[in-house]
Amino acid sequence: MKLSRLLLISAVAISLTSCDDLFEPALENNQDISEMYKNPEFARGILDNAYLALPYSISPYTDVATDDAVTNANSEEYFNYKKMATGSWAANMNPVSQWDGRYHAIQYCNLMLENCDKVEWSYSSKILNQMYADNYKGNAYALRGLHMFYLLRAHAGMVDGQLMGVPIHLASETSTSDFNLPRNTFKECIDQIMSDFDEALKYLPEQYGDVEEENVPAKYAQQGATNAEYNRAFGTNHRGKIDGRIISAFKAQVAIMAASPAYASAGVFTWEQAAKLAADCLKNFGGLSACDPDGWKWFDNKSLIDGLGTTADNPKEIIWRGGIDENNTLEADNYPSTLYGKGRVNPTQNLVDAFPMANGYPITDTNSGYNAKDPYADRDPRLKAYILVNGDKIGSTDGVVNSAADSKTADGLNKENGKSTRTGYYLRKLLRSDINLNPNATTKQKHLNARIRSTEILLDYAEAANEAQGPKANVGGANYSAYDVIKAIRERAGIGEFGEDPYLEECAQTKDKMRELIRNERRLELCFENHRFWDLRRWKAKLNEAAKGINITTDEATGAFVYKTFDAEERKYDDHYMYYGPIPYSEILKYSNLKQNEGWK
Repeated sequence: MKLSRLLLISAVAISLTSCDDLFEPALENNQDISEMYKNPEFARGILDNAYLALPYSISPYTDVATDDAVTNANSEEYFNYKKMATGSWAANMNPVSQWDGRYHAIQYCNLMLENCDKVEWSYSSKILNQMYADNYKGNAYALRGLHMFYLLRAHAGMVDGQLMGVPIHLASETSTSDFNLPRNTFKECIDQIMSDFDEALKYLPEQYGDVEEENVPAKYAQQGATNAEYNRAFGTNHRGKIDGRIISAFKAQVAIMAASPAYASAGVFTWEQAAKLAADCLKNFGGLSACDPDGWKWFDNKSLIDGLGTTADNPKEIIWRGGIDENNTLEADNYPSTLYGKGRVNPTQNLVDAFPMANGYPITDTNSGYNAKDPYADRDPRLKAYILVNGDKIGSTDGVVNSAADSKTADGLNKENGKSTRTGYYLRKLLRSDINLNPNATTKQKHLNARIRSTEILLDYAEAANEAQGPKANVGGANYSAYDVIKAIRERAGIGEFGEDPYLEECAQTKDKMRELIRNERRLELCFENHRFWDLRRWKAKLNEAAKGINITTDEATGAFVYKTFDAEERKYDDHYMYYGPIPYSEILKYSNLKQNEGWK
């Protein structure tokens, strides 16, 4: 850790009163941490910084470093992920590094935990003061665990044959702190994360919301808390912050990672335990009924999104979300060029081929009915909901996208460097289809920023339950199986014929076949949501499958389209060690006790 990480919060605006202040700021402009004791707004700002630092992105940056997508960007952030995927990933060039960002946030959390009980949250009521303190303390524990999880996922790795984690920091740092700390083991890190989540649950409600007098929790009612006081500290106005239900989802995420092949050697979680934690989470959302019928198209449900407020209840599909933003940022990045976008994310033929036929069979199966001369006919409805293929329409003007190689527009394959698709496809998922980017008539719309979807936890359960006891076993107290989950997810997408899904029934005969299907459903359902990069690594799956595209031309004699696949971009990962990311090179140079993961230099 470096001293720049010591972020005693600059939450005040500096007002310069003289030229001297430009060089020697007045003492009153530098607030000591003790200032928070009499200023709850300042104290809240510390925790707000830990929230603002969360690494959730609305853009699918990591997907362009997988077999699911490439980017046409020649600069900017997407380009760094392209470089990583094509051979430049190194300890000193790591766009997925979480080192500085997560440790910054953990510093904020530790400051809050150390000082929370000293803050005068309320001048009027002792019990209200306590409830506010409990709320912020619970959030600090939860956020510290969550930031540690993302830090661990990005930087855990093998050292001398042992799976190691990162240094654990449970106290805020000062100029006298020892920064030359050794790494804790992976197990110690996971144990600390789960301990933080458990501590958070001691303070936080299952769900924020206003209550009547008789429903004030006993531990506060016995001290004289009224429902008005409780609602100020834990009521509806706090929705959007972490609560007990969200923590249960975090626990499932942590367990599924720790039980996976890349991390299983640490012996922290079994598949049975991971399945139970996922099932425990899903109980809060109705078990198998958490599978929202419209959940597969959550990003473009116009009437639902437009009706959401800052603190309103979430849609059924969403366990946790960010704020509702009115913008056109994603569309400006990803609409095709003829619709005034940059076409940044280009889905691959690899991903397109992963979508089955509408009857449920993979396109490689002889029972599928797949026609290579008409490749988008009778396919899984999610294909065209998530990916723009040649001839599709998007935008408020229903602009037609011509992505063929012989297209007369800039939307065509490789027509213009940095503007056109490199694979023959454009992104549709995450985008609102009712936006106009024409500079003369530009519009913006509300966007739902999903952080955790119920579908993700359902898929976590399916994966863990299948690995634990096979396709049709009810595991971890659930009254449903991996088979039941996958059946529900495929049915809602319109997969199968006459109410039957024969390919699912075939896969349900063995754990291995079911594993393939679960992983593929996860790939489809969570595509472009920054999951695939991490999933491939925790599975120790193939990393170097070339990203493929489709070259579409028109046969002059028949007028029919001709489809030819090609390699759009190679993947150059060393699969001996790149299942784990590196410790930043700069940190290794500074601290002798900090050992690098195997393979990285």
